[in-house]
Amino acid sequence: MQKYDIYSGKPDSNGNQTVIETTMILYKKAAALSAYLAKIRQQGNRIGFVPTMGALHQGHISLVQASKKINDLSVCSIFVNPAQFNDKQDFEKYPSTIEQDIDQLEKAGCDILFMPSVAEMYPQGTIDAEHYPLGYLETVLEGEFRPGHFQGVCLVVHRLLDIVQPHELFLGQKDYQQCMVIKKLIELKKSNCALHICPTLRENDGLAMSSRNVRLSAKDRARAPKIYETLTDIKTNLQTGDLNKLKKRAAQKLTDGGFTVDYIEIANADNLEILESWNGETKLTALAAAFLGDVRLIDNLLLAD
Repeated sequence: MQKYDIYSGKPDSNGNQTVIETTMILYKKAAALSAYLAKIRQQGNRIGFVPTMGALHQGHISLVQASKKINDLSVCSIFVNPAQFNDKQDFEKYPSTIEQDIDQLEKAGCDILFMPSVAEMYPQGTIDAEHYPLGYLETVLEGEFRPGHFQGVCLVVHRLLDIVQPHELFLGQKDYQQCMVIKKLIELKKSNCALHICPTLRENDGLAMSSRNVRLSAKDRARAPKIYETLTDIKTNLQTGDLNKLKKRAAQKLTDGGFTVDYIEIANADNLEILESWNGETKLTALAAAFLGDVRLIDNLLLAD
């Protein structure tokens, strides 16, 4: 394992910090991780947290790097959460690259990796799981096309936050609606955790980095950047007034590009209210979800912020 330094506490009277040379620590048990992190907090250290489902790419690594800039210790989790999958086949096909993931995290200087089993995360199962009052947020876009998805997201993130109790939580903007849902969860639970939403990282051709991209065939991978091209076209042609013509043209562009479109919408960037017209002042985001073959891609782009 690659070695790196962890600052063990606050600077002393001379401005020096005690440094411990260590390697990334792997935990599989929640209680053991919580106990260790409690000691870290007692020493006055700040903890950053990056939750993932593995199959890591540079977008995930950028979140770890963002955490390391402002925290004393950075934790990453890898857990493919069955509670947030509507389609059992989608869950079974979710890519797994554990050895590569561990290597990437070590090279990025991640301090702790948490890799629990389903039984460890949900010792009581999920049948009688808590319901989270998310309101409008889970009725539109992903909420409409993947009913129950965000309840599963909240269930796992709530559990992870209880285990890690981070000072800072780092998420990627690519999952825009999910970021807003987790922000709502933090408010509901009155957590002191600060949420950082980091910019979407893209491939050279504009495709948003995603764990699902590895499942695309060569033909579909060549088509995939059309989703970002379409969102960019919306931004370029945005005008005040009616938005429906712009949205219909975007949907047709994706269809012509070989996509099966679930949605392409323009919404209030603060609350995801779907808009039919624009006053020229409201902050906007365009959001899309579409299939190429059996792979579902999502993306978004801030239009007016």
